[in-house]
Amino acid sequence: MNQDHQEPMAETMPNIITAMSCLLQRVSETNDHLNQKQRISGFYGITKPSISIRSYLERIFKYANCSHSCYIVAYIYLDRFIKKQPFLLINSFSVHRFIITSVLVSAKFMDDLCYNNGYYAQVGGISKEEMNMLELDFLFGIGFQLNVTVSTFNNYCSFLQREMVLLTKMNSLFLEPSTSFRNSFETKLVMNTVEDDSLITHHNKKQLAAA
Repeated sequence: MNQDHQEPMAETMPNIITAMSCLLQRVSETNDHLNQKQRISGFYGITKPSISIRSYLERIFKYANCSHSCYIVAYIYLDRFIKKQPFLLINSFSVHRFIITSVLVSAKFMDDLCYNNGYYAQVGGISKEEMNMLELDFLFGIGFQLNVTVSTFNNYCSFLQREMVLLTKMNSLFLEPSTSFRNSFETKLVMNTVEDDSLITHHNKKQLAAA
């Protein structure tokens, strides 16, 4: 996972995926500085991948050919995972594996046709065996809670859209998003509403909150 491809996808990549990459970047940077005991997991790499989160998502978007809704559902799955597994943080050593695994699981559940684990492993820069293992770990991590209600999907979609609007405004003002958003989102959850089929009821910096 050391490829540093800068895919020319900025013009065509959906805004929601762009917002997702910005949120995950902030979460990773925040959790990098937490002195918290972490459980050993296959999601953590020995070194930080050289490819950026945005470029990694662009690569997945280019080659996975999954529906746009898969990315929103993948984000919902990530939120569920860290609520159920508070000692497995999303940081710079784990975020890429969390991304490729959540998109794989989402695509299998959401799309009628999707690529197999070997293909996703190639896209993600890992081995097929590792992809298989991560998929199982992820499914057990979220308790196999794959169903997403319409209202939950719409709530997360609206949240990511609002993030993109804020990001666009900040870019138009030539401000750095990671610092501009810091004060307004420091203690908020990913969502301000309660997810129908999971508990989004308490503030926690280890969640997919903007830091």
